[in-house]
Amino acid sequence: AILWAAVGGMGVRFCLSIAIAVLVISCPCALGLATPVAITVATGKAAEQGILVKSAASLELMGRVDAVVLDKTGTVTEGKPRVTDLLCAGGMTEDTLLSAAASLEKPSEHPLAGAIVAEAEKRALILRPVSDFTAVVGGGVAARAEGTLLLAGNEAFMETSGVAVSEEMKSGAARLAEDGKTPLFIAAGTSLLGVIAVADVVKADSAAAIAALREMGCDVVLLTGDNQRTADAIGRQAGVDEVIAGVLPDGKEAVIRQLQAAGKVAMVGDGINDAPALTRADTGIAIGAGTDVAIDAADVVLMNSRLSDVPAAIRLSRATLRNIHENLFWAFLYNT
Repeated sequence: AILWAAVGGMGVRFCLSIAIAVLVISCPCALGLATPVAITVATGKAAEQGILVKSAASLELMGRVDAVVLDKTGTVTEGKPRVTDLLCAGGMTEDTLLSAAASLEKPSEHPLAGAIVAEAEKRALILRPVSDFTAVVGGGVAARAEGTLLLAGNEAFMETSGVAVSEEMKSGAARLAEDGKTPLFIAAGTSLLGVIAVADVVKADSAAAIAALREMGCDVVLLTGDNQRTADAIGRQAGVDEVIAGVLPDGKEAVIRQLQAAGKVAMVGDGINDAPALTRADTGIAIGAGTDVAIDAADVVLMNSRLSDVPAAIRLSRATLRNIHENLFWAFLYNT
């Protein structure tokens, strides 16, 4: 390498490749084993902790992330919401409001819909059969029951559907959102029946896991399609650095792309809506209890569904990289 540089006038890259070639030929075993052995041991240790890493590249990239983006429902929160409040419009009873909402939400697979149906069943309410069920992305759902069009969704969905929402209902929904609850507006035709608040509690280990990520130098971002007030309330409880709310499913991937301009990004999610973002991120991490689509799209799967396994995985990755660098250093030193 010295001769090629001094006499041959070759560049650094060429001379370095010549030097490495000589070292590898003179004693290939140490250099050949330095990286794969460390990766194999680390993958096994991760599996023991319920962290399944799909590739060596994923294990290496995890330790280099600058920001960790967390989905809210099912990731930071339990993903098992329950009905907490019922705000009825004039002349409407709680049972009538809940019966109409549950009849509409019955065909839906959304966690919030499940909470409403569960509350109606708990009260032994009679549900009406519905037809022409449709889901509007980022808005809500609609269906017909006995010739009447039933609607459920956010305030913007009500406005686009021509439903008049009184200031009293708007302020009530805003108050519920500030408490970390998700308000769902229920309407029949163009008449508002009321608002049903559904809350999802933060997982017991979420705050500690997020604090650990911040101590490791990672920026933590909460990403959700929920409204800003509800997301901010959850963000305060969990202790994240930034909250990005009101994001449609196809917008999550765009947010990841924007964050990647500032560094490496890891995305943690569990739903079908998170799959594009998991694929776009430098490292996609799926919650084991999530959907098959999310698990398939991710690079790492947390089988125990604990958010605390995210900082554990990053620590393991960084330790593995440090071990690889040490192995290569001693191998090169010995060979030289």
